[in-house]
Amino acid sequence: MKGRLNGKIGSTFTSAAAIGLVIAMAGAAFASGDGHGADSGVLLKDFLYRCLNFAIVFGALGYVLAKPLRKGLGERRAKLIETLEQANRARQSAEAKVAEYERKLADSDREIAELLAQAKEANSRERISALAEAQAAADTVRKEARQCADREIERARKELRAETARMAVTMAEELLRQQITDEDRARLVTENLQQMENQ
Repeated sequence: MKGRLNGKIGSTFTSAAAIGLVIAMAGAAFASGDGHGADSGVLLKDFLYRCLNFAIVFGALGYVLAKPLRKGLGERRAKLIETLEQANRARQSAEAKVAEYERKLADSDREIAELLAQAKEANSRERISALAEAQAAADTVRKEARQCADREIERARKELRAETARMAVTMAEELLRQQITDEDRARLVTENLQQMENQ
């Protein structure tokens, strides 16, 4: 991601340098072609000073703003990674609980099988009744364990989705802020005014 950010900043500086060069060439052509009483050398010199001043200011702004921008995006990336790791830990915890509940269910199934064997051997109504109660209790425990595990997994998934969506929107807004130009803003304002007039 840092490489992509550096590439965007480099392309911005390259674009600015190209625009400055075009402006300088246009100014030189304008100054050399027009001789209405002013010395073209003075006009060209003034124009070049202005271009140099613009390049220095733009370069200084780029230098000053590049580091905080990289730092801010790096912090956001670290926060997103931390959030994803927390969600992953929550998912692993939920899976561990599911495994524990499944182990308990397996134990209860074994105990139920043993109780059934004892009930068949003794052929006792009391034991059969106790077995039915144990079966009902085991069914209840099984149902509650499955519901609890499903709730934990769903909660972890929702948290992960919500955090991922929020970070994606934040990063998209940041990228849009960096890439939108004054020309784009002017075009959007014009289009909105035209839509308001049409309505």
